[in-house]
Amino acid sequence: MTMAMAGGREHVELIRNRVVLKEFSVHNVHTTDFPGNYPGYDDTWSQRRFEKNFRIDILQMEEDTLEFDMIGIDAAIANAFRRILLAEVPTMAVEKAFIYNNTSIVQDEILAHRLGLIPIKADPRLFEYRSTGDEEGTEIDTLHFHLKVRCTKNPKALKDSSDPEELYLNHKVYSKHLKWVPIGNQADLFGQVEIRPVHNDILIAQLRPGQEIDVVVHCVKGIAKDHAKFSPVATASYRLLPEITLLGPVEEELADKLKQCFSPGVIEVETVNGRKFATVVNSRLDTCSREIFRHDDLKNLVRLGRVRDHYICKYMLWFEGGLF
Repeated sequence: MTMAMAGGREHVELIRNRVVLKEFSVHNVHTTDFPGNYPGYDDTWSQRRFEKNFRIDILQMEEDTLEFDMIGIDAAIANAFRRILLAEVPTMAVEKAFIYNNTSIVQDEILAHRLGLIPIKADPRLFEYRSTGDEEGTEIDTLHFHLKVRCTKNPKALKDSSDPEELYLNHKVYSKHLKWVPIGNQADLFGQVEIRPVHNDILIAQLRPGQEIDVVVHCVKGIAKDHAKFSPVATASYRLLPEITLLGPVEEELADKLKQCFSPGVIEVETVNGRKFATVVNSRLDTCSREIFRHDDLKNLVRLGRVRDHYICKYMLWFEGGLF
């Protein structure tokens, strides 16, 4: 009776805490840990229990990449974090483009749109939101950039050359040509801060001799809930932590075969007393391809699952500023 109860409790724990991947289905998808569903479990919500179990582990934080684990939550909260980073973190972006001259083949509306999507390296915490109805802006809420490029023929080009890189000067307009123009006392306030486009090699337009672009743009502070150009995140994703459990020893040829079923670094083969054994080294690297189920001699030796309350979050950032 005791063994049966222990086995039953282990089965309940599996249902509550793991999503199990089978050959033709996925089990334990729905959340079942609500009050009164399981005898002997107190599933009433408790702030103290939540604070004890919730944890954030930052694994990678670079200029353009943020990866961290959120543990002790469900999908709703993990998705809330993702939505907040996508839509509610302020950045600086182009709001207005004053086109004084544009003789390129790019229409004015398309040119203004392309300029609006160029990420600006400026800390939004140093600026205020522009007041509604304010068309000009001030030094506390607006950045000015000037873009002026004129294409000319290269007098040193070879006569038989057909390469535009040799024939023309300034025939490609890049984001690096956007020059910050301080207004008011910005030169004193931000003199030590490099305000510029995040990337210098974003192609805006191509010109031919005689064509010119002369534009002044105003950048303001905003959030992506109002317009996608303010979003600081290029790619935002989260996934459950994979879990691979060997249900029995996997030896010799089967160990090598098992290793080939998973992504590199997930399974390693160790030699003990002259015999090869397969061991799980890092299940985090697994992509859950379920390749294992193609092999009848292996599919009953492994259980594929995902930890229900452990989320791997990864965000690719396309601006440098106030996210951290």
